[in-house]
Amino acid sequence: MNPNKPKRSGRPATGKATSARKPDTKKFAAKKPAAKRPAFKKPRRPEAEQAPVKAPAAVEPAPIALTPDEQAAGVVQTLIVTQDEDGMRLDRWFRRHFPALGLSHLNKICRKGEVRLEGKRVEGSDRIAAGNAVRVPPLKLDVASPAVKRPVAGSAQDSAFIREITLFEDRKLMVINKPWGLAVQGGSGTTRHIDGILQGMAEEMGERPVLVHRLDRDTSGVLLIAKTRRMAADLGEIFRSRQARKIYWAVVEGVPKPPQGRISLFLAKGAAMGDDRGARRPAYAGGGDPEKMRIAKHGEHDAQHSLTYYATVDKVAPRLAWLSMKPVTGRTHQLRAHAEAIGHPIIGDPKYHGNMAANDPRRTDPLRAIPAGVESKLHLLARRLIIPNPSGGTLDVVAPLPPHMKRTFDMFGFDIAQYDPIMDAPEE
Repeated sequence: MNPNKPKRSGRPATGKATSARKPDTKKFAAKKPAAKRPAFKKPRRPEAEQAPVKAPAAVEPAPIALTPDEQAAGVVQTLIVTQDEDGMRLDRWFRRHFPALGLSHLNKICRKGEVRLEGKRVEGSDRIAAGNAVRVPPLKLDVASPAVKRPVAGSAQDSAFIREITLFEDRKLMVINKPWGLAVQGGSGTTRHIDGILQGMAEEMGERPVLVHRLDRDTSGVLLIAKTRRMAADLGEIFRSRQARKIYWAVVEGVPKPPQGRISLFLAKGAAMGDDRGARRPAYAGGGDPEKMRIAKHGEHDAQHSLTYYATVDKVAPRLAWLSMKPVTGRTHQLRAHAEAIGHPIIGDPKYHGNMAANDPRRTDPLRAIPAGVESKLHLLARRLIIPNPSGGTLDVVAPLPPHMKRTFDMFGFDIAQYDPIMDAPEE
């Protein structure tokens, strides 16, 4: 080290303190005030050409899963993720290889670090990639549980039902019009659901069909299904990267002001929702309905940002309004929670409707009351889905109104052919 070399310092060589340079206020003052932007900015068109996608390298096929007796003997195995499982959630991957494995047990061994992905700790919601090595510890398999028995074959009635509600189909995917009241997946006390019907039709369709996204039991409309694991992974990536454009129609109480807007909130699951509901229950004891999404603060445990654009298409003031809604994010019950948050819950919503105060005008003013002829079913429709089709082109599917919403539209003279202003809402 050269002792004569001066030391570097953030201060000048004189050692005198210097003050921060003042901004040129004249330059800023000369600027003209920004023009008021319209409520919605017309979305940009997607690029005509995209960079070519490199074909993934071939990977070693996954070894055959061990039998329950081998698992009980305490054998640890390592499975390799195959190409058609690329992008799959880890919990769904386990369900595919070990259908008798309970979700609670899987979450437990993930928390304890017994399940490893490429040698690292992992959660059930994490995504896996082709070629990944998954460490599988000895598992507690409930082979006697009827909930995990696979149907041998689908009935002719189920096949006819799926064909009847199909809106679009090709070799690799299909889009159905999910009816009101039919669950997408099974749960406590749910014996008939879309996933189970498709599971029974696996032989008829070839590879087992896979749900790409979800709709609530009482939400009607467009539901996308992949016929192969490879297509499910491609479509899943499209949804994760927010390339899917989803438009919902809802009939809400009252008329929102302003008629077009942006709802940006942090939402968190109630104490009885989600995979870790047992851990959350003590923290939210007495905090309202445990099966509702709640408004949370940024940084709060389990809080996730949610964003929705809405536009009033038509109205019957002051009773109700027909809203078109475009969710940018995809949180649980997002549109239902957002509608309640702005003071205009969706008509017929058994969970997010009915929390009005006793002196609320909607209770006391007969002019604001919902007519008795409107059915008490959730007036929410997944109206339209626009996505790039991995097989080429663009997939644009529209679902018709469910019967109860059609009767409401007819009652108030709503015309489904009129212009929908949500089409001009931003994409992010």
